Formats: sequence, structure tokens, C-alpha cells
Amino acid sequence: MTFFVKLKTFGMMIETLKEIFNRDLKKLKFEIESYQNEDKIWYIEKEIANSAGNLCLHLIGNLNTYIGAQIGNTNYIRNRELEFSNKNVPKSALIIQIEETIQTINNSLNLMNDEDLKKEHPFSVFESKTSKGFLLTHLTTHLAYHLGQINYHRRLLDDKTGNG
Repeated sequence: MTFFVKLKTFGMMIETLKEIFNRDLKKLKFEIESYQNEDKIWYIEKEIANSAGNLCLHLIGNLNTYIGAQIGNTNYIRNRELEFSNKNVPKSALIIQIEETIQTINNSLNLMNDEDLKKEHPFSVFESKTSKGFLLTHLTTHLAYHLGQINYHRRLLDDKTGNG
């Protein structure tokens, strides 16, 4: 392992987290933009219980709650039920919300330093309180998990002809 990689991984964890969130939120934007048939963003079939649109709304709500509101004090108020019941939000609106979430993540994490990661997160998210670092790490994996589902949804269900 090179010195730079060690420094990046261990000496600048906030910057690493920002880089991962930015990378994966840009991939989320790419996935939503890549649907050839906009209606298919909201498509569910057989055992596929959540559309890409609802997963996108869920990720936006999740990150704006746990990072924006709880770390960045944005006053965001989450409506988790609506994340899964809202349908047919235009692709352009989803993209704007993703871009706004990227900005919120960056602004919120800019308020932190690596020492803050060791501090207890003031809200119970899991069965017991955790450190801010644990929560942020969890949020990166949660984002990646649903991003993979969205990618698979798009490749499997999007009608490339647009005739769908």
C-alpha cells in the first residue's frame, strides 16, 4: 500500500466518505438518466417489489435525513412512506433531487472533521446508538446496495425501443 493510499484512507476519512457518496450519487443520476423509457423507472413486476423511482426517492430521503438534517441541520423532514408510494415523478425532477442531495452531502460533511467520526451520533438509527463514523459507513453501503438494484432494474426491465 502506498503512502498516499494510507493517507487517503486513514488520515482523511471525511474526504473519502465524500468521494464515495459523490461517486455513487453520480452513478445514481446516470442510472436514472439512462432509462430509455421514462415510464419504466416506475415499473414493478413479479417479485420486484420496488421500482427504480421509489428506490431513488428512498435514497434521497435517507441521505437527506441522516446526513442533511441530522449532521448538516438542514431542517429536512422525511416522509418515508411517500418514498415508496409516490409514483410517476418525472425523470427530470428525480435528477434535480439527486443533484441537490449531492450538494447537501458535501455541505454537511464539510462541517465535520475526522475526529467527529468517533463521536456518538445523537439519534438512534439502529437498535442502539452508534458513532457518526459507523452511521456514515453504513449509509455508503446502503446507497451502494440500492444503486445495484436500480442498475439491475434498468437493464432488466427498461424497454430499449421506447415502445414499452
